[in-house]
Amino acid sequence: MQGVPAHFVDAQDAAEFRQPAHRAGIELYRAHIVRHAFEPHTHEAYGLGAIESGVERFRYRGSDHLAPPDSLVLMNPDVLHTGRAETEGGWRYRMVYVDPEVAEEITGERGWWFDQAVRHDPARARRITARLDALWLAREALDFDSQLFALLAEFRDHARVARPLRDQAPVRFAPVIEYLNAHLADRIGLEQLAAVAGLSPFHFLRQFRRQYHVTPQQMLMALRLYRAKRLLAAGSAPAQAALDSGLADQAHLTRAFSRRYGITPARYQRQILAGRRSPK
Repeated sequence: MQGVPAHFVDAQDAAEFRQPAHRAGIELYRAHIVRHAFEPHTHEAYGLGAIESGVERFRYRGSDHLAPPDSLVLMNPDVLHTGRAETEGGWRYRMVYVDPEVAEEITGERGWWFDQAVRHDPARARRITARLDALWLAREALDFDSQLFALLAEFRDHARVARPLRDQAPVRFAPVIEYLNAHLADRIGLEQLAAVAGLSPFHFLRQFRRQYHVTPQQMLMALRLYRAKRLLAAGSAPAQAALDSGLADQAHLTRAFSRRYGITPARYQRQILAGRRSPK
């Protein structure tokens, strides 16, 4: 992308976001991506969806994955991932992003965890695509919530109810993530983070990368962009969202946001605010 684009480089690339006005912690997404390559980013939420056509290649938890047509995409919270087309015509897909506490409230179960990022399940994938379309079109709160409950039920068979202990981050890294979130606008050095973890700087870096499959800097940028995303959805001007998220300026936000989410901050904000109509 050159300058401050208002759209993808390739005219075939398109992405849309929507949040329901009455239900916090839920974001809907649908896209057709042909040329764009998503840099490592996080949603801090379950990312659940289905591939309608084409094949996506993405890196997740240190490994490459292929998601073909009629497959489910099952991403756990706080896991950075990439994404690009594996097929010439790109891939078309729909997703819902659900904050962990909201998923717990809806399902009545704590600690869902998916040990496979992709599952080939054609019949279920088509049902999920239809339910995600219904969620996008729902205009009444009861209809939306009913569709949401049914959608999460579709993923239940693939979820472990309790996250395995071996997949949990070591306790010493929880304060590091908290520190990063509390200091997004600061210049943070490796020594500071290592001190929080109680490790020497490069021992910390090796252990952090082994646990998260990304560097602390990549994690910091992902958290900054996620903070900016939430500020934009709340109505903050892009320039202010950039400042409050620790980014250099609005141009920096636009470049980084576009690389990670496939859409400019201004367009993302317009879509969210225009689509946030209170159900009656």
